[in-house]
Amino acid sequence: MTREFQVQGVRVSELARRYGTPLFVYDGTALRDRFHGLRDRLHPAMEIFYSLKANPNISICALLHSFGARAEVSSLVELTTALRAGVPPQQVIFLGPGKSRQELAACLDTGIYAVVCESIPEVALVDELARERGVKAPVALRVNPRFAVKRSGLAMGGKPRQFGIDEEELFGQNDLVKRFPDVDLMGVQVYMGTRILHEAVIVENTIRILDLAERLSDALNLELRMVDVGGGLGVSYFDGESDLDAQVLTDGLNPVIEDFTARHPGTRLIMELGRYLTAEAGTYVMGVRYTKTSMGERFAVADGGTHHHMAAVGIGSFVKRNFPMAVLNRLDEPATEEWNVTGPLCTPGDTIGKKVPLPPVRPGDLIGVHRSGAYGPTASPGLFLSHGYPAEVLVHEGRCHLVRERDRPDDLLKRQRLYDPTAQDNTTHER
Repeated sequence: MTREFQVQGVRVSELARRYGTPLFVYDGTALRDRFHGLRDRLHPAMEIFYSLKANPNISICALLHSFGARAEVSSLVELTTALRAGVPPQQVIFLGPGKSRQELAACLDTGIYAVVCESIPEVALVDELARERGVKAPVALRVNPRFAVKRSGLAMGGKPRQFGIDEEELFGQNDLVKRFPDVDLMGVQVYMGTRILHEAVIVENTIRILDLAERLSDALNLELRMVDVGGGLGVSYFDGESDLDAQVLTDGLNPVIEDFTARHPGTRLIMELGRYLTAEAGTYVMGVRYTKTSMGERFAVADGGTHHHMAAVGIGSFVKRNFPMAVLNRLDEPATEEWNVTGPLCTPGDTIGKKVPLPPVRPGDLIGVHRSGAYGPTASPGLFLSHGYPAEVLVHEGRCHLVRERDRPDDLLKRQRLYDPTAQDNTTHER
């Protein structure tokens, strides 16, 4: 009997029959195990905030919050998502280098724990908005430090960046607290990079960030009630990579955290995690429509592609490598051939896997891209060729839950307005 991919006992062919393809499937048990695998080992003083940018589905946020995750958001919709998912405002922080006045006002009006400001003009705007409301605005300063992260898949600091305020600039702002009387400068945030797969690098970054926070607190005379050490914990996707060992990581981090909390018992410590929590739990399922050979190479043309999963083609990476892939309905067949797995888009860029080792592929097969729970729809051009976004299904405690409906043609057209060039009155009404 052919072995088939299952999620908590639910066969992938049944998921495809019920919800159609392409489809994102999330395993609630994998989410729980990933969260608790770190939370149960990590020093209790370090809080885990879920970065919604990795996967902003409201049900994913709600489930992670039920396990104990707080929320880190970077847009008005993400803020609304977190609050509707049940995350209390005092467990929410808001980041981003280009926040709008509307977003900052929403932060103050909902009473979130901290606005992480990334420039002095942003601090000034928050001060103005707080004064209008007669409140004190809780602000943490994002710092772009002199030091750079090592062995990071994507560096976010230590160089000229749109993120944060340069360390040198901040140390020259010793009147910052007095200049903005309606701002409560209460913390420091530093995010050095992402996709880090070396435990020692994460520990070293944390040590340096905590040291920088202490020095800034002294220099600016601000009460250090919060330090956000970023995160950047990576997930292995490619050959030659290995996942982080949570025990090794926490064995290195916990003494550092313990030493810091002994000196600063009232300081709230935050770690932001997105990809690390969700990537492993997701599988992108595509149905094969056609197979063909072109100039000696095999092609499987599927109903899904890069418009749903741009991360799988290596955006942001210099080396383009394949995510782990399999023919899900025939897992026990050996991978004896190389296949280019492509999507339905009329562009050569719609190749989600190149020369992927697979068994012989047939129309009707289900090809899965594993470790697809992060930066799938959220980082993909779902409107290209007006295909829209796929359905998303969460399997939790053995039951399937449709957590996002598939886009239909009417969904994509309902916000458009038809201009009739033959009409007499073509007056447009702007709002």
